[in-house]
Amino acid sequence: MRFLNIKTDYAFKKVFGSENSKNILKSFLNSTLELPAPIESLTIEDPYNVPKLQGMKETAVDVKATLEDHTKVIIEMQILNHDGFESRILYNTAKNYANQLDKGAKYDLLNPVIALTIVNFTMFEFDKYKSIFKLLEKEHFTEYKDDIQLQFIELPKFNKTIEECETIEDKWIYFIKNARDMEVAPAFKDPNLIEAVNIANTASMTKEELEIQDKREEFIFMQKSSIEKAKREGKEEGREEGREEGREEGREEGREEGENKKTLEIAKNLKNAGVDSETIASVTGLSIQEIMAME
Repeated sequence: MRFLNIKTDYAFKKVFGSENSKNILKSFLNSTLELPAPIESLTIEDPYNVPKLQGMKETAVDVKATLEDHTKVIIEMQILNHDGFESRILYNTAKNYANQLDKGAKYDLLNPVIALTIVNFTMFEFDKYKSIFKLLEKEHFTEYKDDIQLQFIELPKFNKTIEECETIEDKWIYFIKNARDMEVAPAFKDPNLIEAVNIANTASMTKEELEIQDKREEFIFMQKSSIEKAKREGKEEGREEGREEGREEGREEGREEGENKKTLEIAKNLKNAGVDSETIASVTGLSIQEIMAME
């Protein structure tokens, strides 16, 4: 039995962003987001569609949903880190917030936006795998307006085994992180988790979907390999520069040592010839104390 790698953006959207994924997404968000009340209903925007996935550059692979209270939720799966990633998340969230209004519309029509980003790399120094960011007053931590929220789930920090997963959130995070390596379907009891596992089972996929998924995994592997290669080359270049600097420093130290030795020999010869210390000091640059200490 083989399952999709849910950490790839396309597989993530197939599981959580399909037309039939409303209950799955609702269960996942209810377990993950900290909302004043459970989500009763939602609408998935731009649902998963195989033909749209063929144009890799033009394809929107995040999952967007609108809750019954009109809150917008943007869910994104990101495998590779890149320069400006954190700024991009903030920009996209702010853009989705601002784009709700037509020109001249009233600001009180704006609805909250939550950006839930799941990453397969470490972003923050603290140990917890889930973090939530809001606009707060610096000293008293008073919320400015709870309209924009950034939430991150860092998969590398989630280390529970399937036996250690107790909450529904634990099981969802475990599934997302480990689906590709599962050999059998976990004994989940929640119907939405069971359905998600069934969707992730490659046996249920068309040949076209499998080809797209394989190409996406290959693309991500190549991107990751390119990054690792660049890092290795950068380190090797740095080591070579360090070695060259070391060789140059060694040559410089050798020259200085030779010049110092020659200066001392001249000073000794002058002293043996009966030249006074003041004159020797002016000629060699040595101190009178150094000259007087010579044997």
